[in-house]
Amino acid sequence: MPVEQKKLLGNPSRRPLPDDSELAVLPGVSSMPDPVRPLQDAGLALWLRVWRSAQVWLSPDTDLELLQVTCELLDERGELLEQARETRDPADRRAIRQLDQQLVSNMSLLGFTPTDRARLGVARVQAESTLDRMRRRRDESQS
Repeated sequence: MPVEQKKLLGNPSRRPLPDDSELAVLPGVSSMPDPVRPLQDAGLALWLRVWRSAQVWLSPDTDLELLQVTCELLDERGELLEQARETRDPADRRAIRQLDQQLVSNMSLLGFTPTDRARLGVARVQAESTLDRMRRRRDESQS
């Protein structure tokens, strides 16, 4: 659990937490960085989606290479999928599944699963309550 989340919860484990002055602050994203190496369409689309949606927790200094590799894996997956459709080789299908596992792992490392976002203390997905839905409808009808 991140230190920030432990502090928000009142330090449930009661272990000593580092002082804020001891924590390194990573620079946030002020503008979208360019890919380190050229990407194909699928990889570039992922690159853009990630930087647009994860500016709160990703750092261009520390997360750039992991995202680059993840985008390259997605590009490779597209090529391999095309090849598997042509050859119908079971080895190609197995390779796609291995790539899928690596993609999910990388996306998790980047904070793109609900569990990882909760672990990072970034967001919590919550269903809209009936009361919230009624308020939203009322506000929409008044606009």
